Amino acid sequence: MMVNMQTWLSIQQLYSDYASAVDSGQWDLWPEFFTDQCVYKVQSRENHERGFPLATLAFTSKAMLKDRVYGISETIYHDPYYQRHVVGAPIVRKVEGECLHVEANYAVFRTKFDKESTVYNVGRYLDIIVPTEQGMKFAQRLCIFDSEMIPNSMIYPI
Repeated sequence: MMVNMQTWLSIQQLYSDYASAVDSGQWDLWPEFFTDQCVYKVQSRENHERGFPLATLAFTSKAMLKDRVYGISETIYHDPYYQRHVVGAPIVRKVEGECLHVEANYAVFRTKFDKESTVYNVGRYLDIIVPTEQGMKFAQRLCIFDSEMIPNSMIYPI
């Protein structure tokens, strides 16, 4: 599916800004990448491909994302870590009106303060992106991870 260069660059900027915000721990920025009524899920490849609804994380509005930010910042006790996203070039798979169906591969590395870096999560984003007055936003972000095994705690957004 072809889109013009400006649209593709806007998508690429959205992906880059998203990764930068979550990698730098600027959690208050994370919900702002989404529309008010949005879907954010982190789900195994097996469940996604079989159409099973079970997801590791599932939020259905920007308000729920903000609640998660509050939890990360104020209430969840965990062993802190850094994360670093490496995101492949986005591919526009379909255009429906103003909705862009976009896919990109990702790898997230995690570094605990006293340990070496490890591969934390690998998979692909399946996104629906829409233009808004504030720029491109995610109406849906599905983070479909490949491994059947993931760490027992997933605190930060993928």
